[in-house]
Amino acid sequence: MTQHSAAKPAVLVTAAKLAPEAVAILEAAGYAVPCTSGYPSEAELLAAIAEHRPVALLHRQGIINGAVMDAAAPALRVIARHGAGVDGIDLAAAEARGLTVTRAAGANSRSVAEHAMALMLALLKDLPSVATGMRDGLWEKTTRMTRDIDGVTLGIVGYGAIGSKVACFADAFGMRVAAYDPLLPAGPLPGPGERVADLRALLARSEVLSLHCPLDAATRGMIGAAELALMPRGAILVHTARGGIVDEVALLAALESGQLAWAGVDVFAREPLDTASPLRGHPRVLPTPHLAANTPRGAVGMSTMAADCIVAVLAGRVPMMAGAVVVQGRLPVAA
Repeated sequence: MTQHSAAKPAVLVTAAKLAPEAVAILEAAGYAVPCTSGYPSEAELLAAIAEHRPVALLHRQGIINGAVMDAAAPALRVIARHGAGVDGIDLAAAEARGLTVTRAAGANSRSVAEHAMALMLALLKDLPSVATGMRDGLWEKTTRMTRDIDGVTLGIVGYGAIGSKVACFADAFGMRVAAYDPLLPAGPLPGPGERVADLRALLARSEVLSLHCPLDAATRGMIGAAELALMPRGAILVHTARGGIVDEVALLAALESGQLAWAGVDVFAREPLDTASPLRGHPRVLPTPHLAANTPRGAVGMSTMAADCIVAVLAGRVPMMAGAVVVQGRLPVAA
């Protein structure tokens, strides 16, 4: 990574690394690109800000709160999210300080949708326990039955860039797709599947439930004990959205009772997930470490879109990418 130079304004990356393609964009625009460590604490962020005096934060990991923003004042102008979810940024604090917040909307959508589908297919076919049986010396040729995927009802919560791609993949496998998304305009879904207007009604039908909604005040804890109890017994939960949407205590209880047969989980309420968490070793959980977007295309797409947003905002321009601006700040309003 480029070391900070007093001759160059800095874009501080809140992670240990950034894709070289994004570094090149920022360096070509005249910015130094220092990094923190992975998942930096507030204390580390404050120290890095004091050292580098950044004009922009490229946010990958950690929490960007008002104290961090104040420490970077008055130089800080933009916070660019390396991804779509902005729950790690205090948006109200950014708006109050006139800062622009952007996100890499849609850049990782196919990568995450593929990961969700991979979890879903593996769990529908009981592959984790089948593989465990093989390692333990079993040969379940005549004793094990798995599910047909064709005809299984998939409930999708959130029919945006990711959810709609999951719907297309599932439709190709012959799954029955139903979706709940109160943020979409009324009418038929723009892709395969049936719109369901009520979350409880969707849950009651969902043999597999896949979550693709943002984490906000309306969705925090949205899937708890009561909601999981509405699903058909032996259902599967696939969670690649944001930790905090699912009550993890309720999830474990539903797995223990058999209400859920499986859960494929890529995101957790607290990350990195504690090594002592029962979600790590539960025999009915297929856990992954928030890596659904970690493909070459996904990683480069997120980082370069974040870098492009920073360059545009610092030049006084509105980023061209649809849905990129989350908090307008002092940017001119797009025509």
